[in-house]
Amino acid sequence: MSIENIIKDSIKVKEDILTDSNFIKKIEKAAYFCITSLLNGGKIHLCGNGGSAADAQHIAAELSGRFYYDRKPLNAEALHVNTSYLTAVANDYSYDAIYSRMIDASAKTGDVLIAISTSGNSSNIIKAIESAKEKRMRIIGMTGESGGKMFDMCDVLLNVPSTCTPRIQESHIMIGHILCEIIESTIFPK
Repeated sequence: MSIENIIKDSIKVKEDILTDSNFIKKIEKAAYFCITSLLNGGKIHLCGNGGSAADAQHIAAELSGRFYYDRKPLNAEALHVNTSYLTAVANDYSYDAIYSRMIDASAKTGDVLIAISTSGNSSNIIKAIESAKEKRMRIIGMTGESGGKMFDMCDVLLNVPSTCTPRIQESHIMIGHILCEIIESTIFPK
């Protein structure tokens, strides 16, 4: 495949999102859940594996640091950043428990979980969602086209219209940036 075709494929997925008014409304709803939680003293928890973990950490950094301009930090954290915790829980319990145990330990009702899985089937992400549901958190899922097992588990499912992992991940970070921009500009209007 040529470089030009790869870029065209990436653009097509984003154009499909752009022209889907229901998808745009789902992004707005996800932003609303995050804003409501943060304004009420809540926290945004994010999780994913591999590239999705990197996306989770990237989005958390944009919220807790800054996005476009200087402002107070927002309470957001990627659940995998404590490697001692991560490796201990994976070793002592199982890799499937790494995120659910952190939700059990640090999340509360009214918080938001942004769960990222291109397939929608990652066991540790599913378990995190189950723990978040028990805490009555809002759950925003970011997946590929089918949504996988996450399809019926999330309050908002942002299932990118693609089955190609790189194209899905490129759209996930675009959506993450859109969420950051809406959240920042709403909570800290200029």
